[in-house]
Amino acid sequence: MSSNPVAETVASLMPRARAELTELVAFKSVADFDQFPKSESEAAARWVADALAAEGFQDVALLDTPDGTQSVYGYLPGPAGAKTVLLYAHYDVQPPLDEAGWITPPFELTERDGRWYGRGAADCKGGVIMHLLALRALKANGGVPVHVKFIAEGSEEQGTGGLERYAEEHPALLEADTIVIGDAGNFRVGLPTVTATLRGMTMMRVQVDTLQGNLHSGQFGGAAPDALSALIRVLDSLRAKDGTTTIDGLTPDASWDGLQYDEEQFRKDAKVLDGVELIGDGTVADRIWARPAVTVLGIDCPPVVGATPSVQASARALVSLRVPPGIDTDEATKLLQAHLETHTPWGARVSTERIGQGQPFSADTTSPAYAAMADAMTVAYPGQEMQYAGQGGSIPLCNTLAALYPHAEILLIGLSEPEAQIHAVNESVSPQELERLSVAEALFLRNYAAS
Repeated sequence: MSSNPVAETVASLMPRARAELTELVAFKSVADFDQFPKSESEAAARWVADALAAEGFQDVALLDTPDGTQSVYGYLPGPAGAKTVLLYAHYDVQPPLDEAGWITPPFELTERDGRWYGRGAADCKGGVIMHLLALRALKANGGVPVHVKFIAEGSEEQGTGGLERYAEEHPALLEADTIVIGDAGNFRVGLPTVTATLRGMTMMRVQVDTLQGNLHSGQFGGAAPDALSALIRVLDSLRAKDGTTTIDGLTPDASWDGLQYDEEQFRKDAKVLDGVELIGDGTVADRIWARPAVTVLGIDCPPVVGATPSVQASARALVSLRVPPGIDTDEATKLLQAHLETHTPWGARVSTERIGQGQPFSADTTSPAYAAMADAMTVAYPGQEMQYAGQGGSIPLCNTLAALYPHAEILLIGLSEPEAQIHAVNESVSPQELERLSVAEALFLRNYAAS
């Protein structure tokens, strides 16, 4: 990327980017305050606010959102009459899961084999740094040619909708001509990609109760209804024998027309064990981008160590359902709830509670902003053309912004390519991707301003 002043500037800023990402990753900003101190999230929010202020942003504010978290806002004025671009990222992260599974500590940015490891390095603290790098590169090469609004969310990973509700209550705050969501990722390292669709998501807690209390399995087992077994049966009903999601009333056979995902490459990306089959039918792209997918995220039951010979009176699970474009999440949630209630065996008492929800999203890829991004990515990734892909994950804010600002163009880019292993142990970011995408975003802002 030499001979391009913007690329040269970004390259010179990479040591600073690493130092800043090290600071940001160090905050244990998991927005589940039953597990992690709220002070860690608040400190991360202040870090982002201070970074914006240092770059000359005005009206920098910590916004107290309805879910008890903070989003960080700032406004950087551009030339008179310029277009307005909203840059989005989130500073909250997933829990580190099993810290023993991390080769290096999850909240210490560590370089290994050419990648930077740490929780949030790619998803999405790296996105915050990407936006800052792009703006710094433009400031060093003639200035930022658009008005910039910057928003960093504090609870995206929890799906509790704090920023969504805040935006609905303050609709002028995030209004823009174009919105760049820095929370997606390239199809693979080195292949510039915009995400054209997102699956929506609903999370539901299901509890099964059968007895007033646990019973001795020798004295009562065989006739007393076991709540844990009942829960296992109802969860198993959510999948067909081949693993296809089977929720009564929900169509499982849509297809993806676009960039395809080679099955062997997917096995490598997903680190599927030798001899273990993939689940579902159709192409991989069909399964992860165009069809509903249910996942059991956790089960409350006695751990193996310390378990007693008891018939369980109660058991609980957290179930996630990813909802593809073309299906309304509200309707999918009702179908999931009805399915769980219908398929619970033995007359066991079942209760369900929805704890998070977001609609699927489809972008208009024919808009001028996409043409500007395609040109920018061709420069940032020499010899490569921008690709369009789906993403199985959910960013509920996208639909809120699309509803609030129907004329705004929305682009999704980011650092969460398959090797990043977001949401898993040993999450990492490719510094080369951070560098190239920062160049692409800077050139996009310049192209878009001139369009």
